[in-house]
Amino acid sequence: MRLLKVATCNLNQWAMDFDGNLKNIKESICRAKEAGAVIRLGPELEVTGYGCEDHFLELDTITHAWECLKEILVGDWTDGIFCSIGMPVIKESARYNCQVLCLNRKIVMIRPKMWLANNGNYRELRWFTTWKQKDELEDFQLPSEIAEALSQKSVPFGYGYVRFLDTAVAVETCEELFTAMAPHAELQLNGVEVFMNASGSHHQLRKLDLRVQAFIGATHTIGGVYMYSNQQGCDGGRLYYDGCSCIVVNGNMVAQGSQFSLKDVEVVVAQVDLDAVASFRGSISSFQEQASSSRPKVSSVAVPVSLCQPFNLKMSLSGPLKVKYHLPEEEIAFGPSCWLWDYLRRSGASGFLLPLSGGADSSSVAAIVGCMCQLVVKEIAEGDEQVKADAIRIGQYTDGQFPTDSKEFAKRIFYTVFMGSENSSEATRKRAKVLAEEIGSWHLDICIDGVITALLSLFQTLTGKRPRYKVDGGSNIENLGLQNIQARIRMVLAFMLASLMPWVHNKAGFYLVLGSANVDEALRGYLTKYDCSSADINPIGGISKQDLRGFLQWAAVHLGYPSLAEIEAAPPTAELEPIRANYSQLDEVDMGMTYEELSVYGRLRKIFHCGPVSMFKNLCYKWGGRLTPSEVAEKVKHFFKYYSINRHKMTVLTPAYHAESYSPEDNRFDLRQFLYNARWPYQFRKIDQLVSELDADGVTIKKELGGGGMGVVAAGSSDPKAGL
Repeated sequence: MRLLKVATCNLNQWAMDFDGNLKNIKESICRAKEAGAVIRLGPELEVTGYGCEDHFLELDTITHAWECLKEILVGDWTDGIFCSIGMPVIKESARYNCQVLCLNRKIVMIRPKMWLANNGNYRELRWFTTWKQKDELEDFQLPSEIAEALSQKSVPFGYGYVRFLDTAVAVETCEELFTAMAPHAELQLNGVEVFMNASGSHHQLRKLDLRVQAFIGATHTIGGVYMYSNQQGCDGGRLYYDGCSCIVVNGNMVAQGSQFSLKDVEVVVAQVDLDAVASFRGSISSFQEQASSSRPKVSSVAVPVSLCQPFNLKMSLSGPLKVKYHLPEEEIAFGPSCWLWDYLRRSGASGFLLPLSGGADSSSVAAIVGCMCQLVVKEIAEGDEQVKADAIRIGQYTDGQFPTDSKEFAKRIFYTVFMGSENSSEATRKRAKVLAEEIGSWHLDICIDGVITALLSLFQTLTGKRPRYKVDGGSNIENLGLQNIQARIRMVLAFMLASLMPWVHNKAGFYLVLGSANVDEALRGYLTKYDCSSADINPIGGISKQDLRGFLQWAAVHLGYPSLAEIEAAPPTAELEPIRANYSQLDEVDMGMTYEELSVYGRLRKIFHCGPVSMFKNLCYKWGGRLTPSEVAEKVKHFFKYYSINRHKMTVLTPAYHAESYSPEDNRFDLRQFLYNARWPYQFRKIDQLVSELDADGVTIKKELGGGGMGVVAAGSSDPKAGL
C-alpha cells in the first residue's frame, strides 16, 4: 500500500489584507503538518485574496504577494510538505493567475491558469491572461530578491505536473474543471494520481451539488485523488465564498469541510491509498489502451522525494461518506449570516440598524442577524478565539466579559426601528415588536407623521397645492408622490439613527444600515429610489420572495422565532396608502404580477437570455394550459414595460449578498443599459403578430413538458462558475 495523507482548507481571506492572509496560510500549513499531511492545498489567489479586482493591475499587489511567499519559504513552513499557494505572477509583461508549488523551502514549479472565469460575477480576463503554451514548460526567472533569499534563480513555468518518486501530482484551477476538455483527463492518461483544485467560488442557492458532482465525476470513471480548496467568507464584496473544501477518491467523497462557518481557518485531512487508484485504473481496459497509445504528452518536473508511507496498521484510511447538503432555508440562514459577520468585523462598525416593518422582507433580515448572533455565541462556546476577540470588540465588553447569550449580544449590536405612519396597521407594529423581543434587538417605535406633515406643508407653501391619496380622490401622480415621501423619510431617519444612537447610549462607533428589498422587487423596480431600501448592505437582495417565505417558516422553528410564522402568512403590503374598509394596499396588486411570476420572468430574462418575443413563446408552452396567447402576451409586455422604466433603480441598488442566478444587480452581474424605450415597439409588435396568427389559426396551446420550450428550472444557470 502507498499511504498518502493530504490536507486541503477553507480560508477566510480578505482582499489586500496581506498580513491577515499570510497568517491564515501559515496557520493552515501548521495544522496540515500537525495532522501528518505531506500535501497542503490552499484556495485560488489566497495570498492577495480573490476579490482584489483592479488592484491586480497594480504592481504593488504582485510585489507584496512575492514578499509574502518569500516569508513562507525562508521559514520552515514548507519543510517536509508539498504546498500549493495561490498568487498572481507576472511573466514577460503578462499577468497570470498562478499556483506556486513549493517544497522544502524551494519553488518546484509555477502553474498558470489556462482557462479563466469571465462571466456572471467573474471578470478574470480583465486582470489576467490565459496560459496558452501547452507543449512544454518554460524557464521563469524569479524576482532578484526572491532568487537571492532562496538561492534559486529560476523555476519551471507552465502547464505540467510534478513527478515524485512514488506518485505524480498536478494542479487544475477552478474554472478548468468545468471546461469542455478539462486538463485532468489527459493528465490521468499521463499517470497523474493526485489533483489539486484551488478555487475562489461563491455561494449560490441550490448550487453546491453541481460543484460536488464535478469532483466526483473527475475521478469516478478513471480514478484518482481529487483535492478541492476554496475561500470561505466575505473578502470585501457582494459574494460569499462558501468553502466546502473536500477530498474525493475514485469517485467517493472521503472528507468534506463546512460550507458556512465563522472560522478563519479550517483544514480538512484524509488518508488515502494510492494503490487503490492504480488498481482501479488497472481494471479498466479502455483506460489501459488509451494510456498506452499516442496520447498527448504533458511536461513534468521530477522531484527526487517520496511522499507516501508504507503499510501501517496504526494508520486508518479515510472511507466514503455521505455528502453534506444544506436545505435552501439553511443556506439563506447561514450564508448571509456569515457574510454579515465578516462585513461587520472588518468594517469597523459597532453593529447594525434595520428599519423593521413587520413584513416578510425586513423580518427575514432581522432573523438572519439573529442567526448571526447565535452562530457567534456558538463559535465562542466551542473555543474560537478569533470570533471571541471580534465579538468582545464589537459588543464593547469589559472586565473579561464576552457573549454567552445570543439575545444579550443582539441587544448590544442590533437596533430595529418600526417607523410607523397613519397608514401603518397595528398588526404590523405588533409583529415587529414581538420579533424584536424574540431576537433580542434594541427596538425603537417611532411615528413619522410629523415629519411628513412638515414636508407637505412646505410643499403647499411653495406651490399652493396639497397632494391627496388616490382613495381620497387624488391622481396617480399625487398618490405615488405621497408614498415616496414616506419611504424616503424612513431612509433619512434610518441613517440618522444609525449614526447617533450609539452616541445616545455612550457607545463608540457607528451602525451599518441594513436594506431589505428582495431580488424580485428589484427586478420589477417595486421600490422607491433612495427609500429605506437604500442602505449600507442588504443580505436578502439576491433572494426571491418565494425562497424568503420558505425561510420564514423554517426559521420560526429552527431559529426559535415563532412570530415569523404569522409574518409569513400575512399578505405582503407596503402600507404606504391609507387603509379603508373597502381598500387595503397589496404588493402583488400594485405590481400587476405575482412574486411567483416574477421569478419565472427573471429566470427567462437572465438565465435563458430571453428577450420579449422569446419569453412570450416560452411562456405559451409553460402557461398555455391556463392562459390564452393574448393573456400571455399582456403579462410579458406588462413585465418588460415596468422592468424597463425602473431599470435605472438598479444602478443605485444597495450592495447585496449574491444568492440567485437571475439577480438584476447592475454593478457586475447583470450588465445592461438603464435607459430603455419602455414601449419596445418592434418586439411588442412581433408578439402581437404572433398572437394574431395563433388566433387566426385557432391554435390551442397545450403545456408541454419537453421539446417545445426551454423550460424553467427552480435554480439553473448557464454560468459554470456560478456553481463552483
